[in-house]
Amino acid sequence: MTGFVPWLPVAAAPRGQRLAVKDVIDVAGLPTGAGHPRWLATHDCAARDADVVDRLRAGFTVIGKTHTDELAYSLAGTNRHYGTPDNPAAAGRVPGGSSSGSAVVVAAGAADLGLGTDTAGSIRVPASYTGLFGLRPTHGRVSGTGIVPLAPSFDVPGLLTRDLATLRAATALLWRDGDEAELPRRLWIPADLPISPEARSAMRPAVDRLAAELALETGPLFDPGGWDVLRAAFTTVQAAEAWSSHSAWIRGERPEFGPGVTARFAYAAEVTGGQEAAARSVLRASAGRLLRGLGPDGVLVLPATPAPAPVVGAAGADRAAIVRLTCLAPVAGAPALSVPAAKVDGLPFGVCLLAAPGRDESLLATAEVLS
Repeated sequence: MTGFVPWLPVAAAPRGQRLAVKDVIDVAGLPTGAGHPRWLATHDCAARDADVVDRLRAGFTVIGKTHTDELAYSLAGTNRHYGTPDNPAAAGRVPGGSSSGSAVVVAAGAADLGLGTDTAGSIRVPASYTGLFGLRPTHGRVSGTGIVPLAPSFDVPGLLTRDLATLRAATALLWRDGDEAELPRRLWIPADLPISPEARSAMRPAVDRLAAELALETGPLFDPGGWDVLRAAFTTVQAAEAWSSHSAWIRGERPEFGPGVTARFAYAAEVTGGQEAAARSVLRASAGRLLRGLGPDGVLVLPATPAPAPVVGAAGADRAAIVRLTCLAPVAGAPALSVPAAKVDGLPFGVCLLAAPGRDESLLATAEVLS
């Protein structure tokens, strides 16, 4: 599978660079399918572009809509109804989701910029699995108008590119209010990162290059068990918001989902107001610890994913282990950038940079050190 949705033609790009748009984001005159044929059948074509598409049209030409996991509630890149797009960078392995199609077409060279969304890692995971740059901007910095929501407290539009120059060109169209693109002063690699020795070893060359420029700190982020406490709280709040976003449609249309999405929505339907409130309290405390540690001049470095892409049809990646790493940025509203700066057994493996909210430009400057 190419990564483009099968029900729309792929257009030529008579001017500028080619933009591929995840099929939860509106493009005027085209349907938005949200990864599910029932959604496609029950929603009209978009009357106008999503705000993010409208801004990017100043430098990019929309050539097509791309696959997404069902309602964007997955991180694997698989879809019960439409299958799994081929991973051009790791044959026979999943591309990562839910911005699966956007990552695939960019990695294959069929588009220059992939536009997707990131709630729990849906830009950074496919970037890691397919060897791309994947930017999750500061929450709220890029408008979400015209995008099918999942969990609005965490949803952001994000970008996928093969090179930093294209990423910079795209961000220049999306915002004009940024800080200077200067390096942070401190490099933070928490000693308590919940990662394998293989992941730590794969990151080492990138860490060494950054440590040559920045002051290295290794103090822990959380108390023992804190990473799992945070992941569980994030999962609860995300589920509560996903159910709020889609329960009326699910109850009215009774759509069929794949097993993973089915299980997540079943859990979401059972989250109580008390559970959600308690989980939000955990998120506030965890975000505070992270932001105090980062300060205005720090960058945290961690793997974008715990491991490279799993084989299609295998047991798959451990979603909890992925979310344990990827939930930091959405919890804090912080920008995060997956950089294709490592490999494990010859497979792409992203190194993720995370900074304080509003410090998106410093991530791009930091990535230059690794390029």
